[in-house]
Amino acid sequence: MRVGIVQQKNTGSRLGNITHSAGAARRCQEMGAELIVFQELHTGSYFCQTEDVDVFDRAESIPGPSTEFFGKLASELGVVIVTSLFEKRAPGLYHNTAVVIEKDGSIAGTYRKMHIPDDPAYYEKFYFTPGDKGFGVISTSVGKLGVLVCWDQWFPEAARLTAMAGADVLIYPTAIGYEKGDTPEEKARQRDAWLISQRGHAVANGLPVISVNRTGFEADPSGVTDGIQFWGSSFVCGPQGEYLHQLGENEQAEAVVEIDPRRTEAVRRIWPFFRDRRIDSYAGLTKRYLND
Repeated sequence: MRVGIVQQKNTGSRLGNITHSAGAARRCQEMGAELIVFQELHTGSYFCQTEDVDVFDRAESIPGPSTEFFGKLASELGVVIVTSLFEKRAPGLYHNTAVVIEKDGSIAGTYRKMHIPDDPAYYEKFYFTPGDKGFGVISTSVGKLGVLVCWDQWFPEAARLTAMAGADVLIYPTAIGYEKGDTPEEKARQRDAWLISQRGHAVANGLPVISVNRTGFEADPSGVTDGIQFWGSSFVCGPQGEYLHQLGENEQAEAVVEIDPRRTEAVRRIWPFFRDRRIDSYAGLTKRYLND
C-alpha cells in the first residue's frame, strides 16, 4: 500500500486550502500513492481556539461541497482519499468528521470523532457532538481503514477496538501544537508524548499508523492565548513502531510511503498480544474509576 501524507498550513481561505490540498494530492498520485490522507479540518483554520456561534455557518452536510470536490479529485486521480470536515448533521447537531472517499469518487464511509477535548485553545466541545458510530473499519479498495481523529490518538481503547474490528492500518488526521509561550522543555515533552503514544498503538496492536498533523502558526482571534504553533511532524510507522517516514515540524510538504500490511501477521506471531489478552479481566475498563 503506497500512502500519501499531506502536511499543510492554513492559507487563510477555504479556496486556498483546498487548492493546496488538491495540488498536493496530484503530486502524491504522480509518486504512486494509492491512498492519500489529509490533516484534521484541512479546508479551513483550526477555529476551536475561540467559542463563536457564527462559526457554525462553516459546517456542511455529507454529501456536500467538500465530499463533492474531493470525490471528483479521487475519481480523477484514481486514489482513495481520507478528508476531514466540520459536519452539519442536523440543525444544532455538528460533528468533527473524517470521510473516506473511494477511487470512483463515492463515499466509502465516515467516522465521527469520539473523544472531544475542551482545553485552552482547543474548545471543541462548544462545536462538536461526540461521535455515535463507535470504533470500526471502513472497507476500501486498498484495505480496511481504521480512521480515528486527533484527540482519539491519546486513548489506547480506541486503537484497540479499531484493531479488533479488523483494521489493516490506523489513521489519525490531526491538529495539535504548542502554545507560543511554552518553554522549549515543555514543547519537547508534549511532542515526544504525542509521537510515543501513537507508536505505542502500532506496537500494541501490530498495525502500521498514519498520523497527519497540520503545521504553521494560527493566531487566537480573541487574543486570550498566544495562538497555536502546530508542530507538524506527520509520520508513518510500521507495526513495531518503527518510523517509515516523518516530515518536519515547520515543513509544508507531502510524502509517499510504502506500507506492507502483510507484516501485521508476522509481527503478531512474534508478539502475540491478541492471544494473551485477558478478556475475562477487563470489565473495569467500562467504569470511570475503580475506587469509588
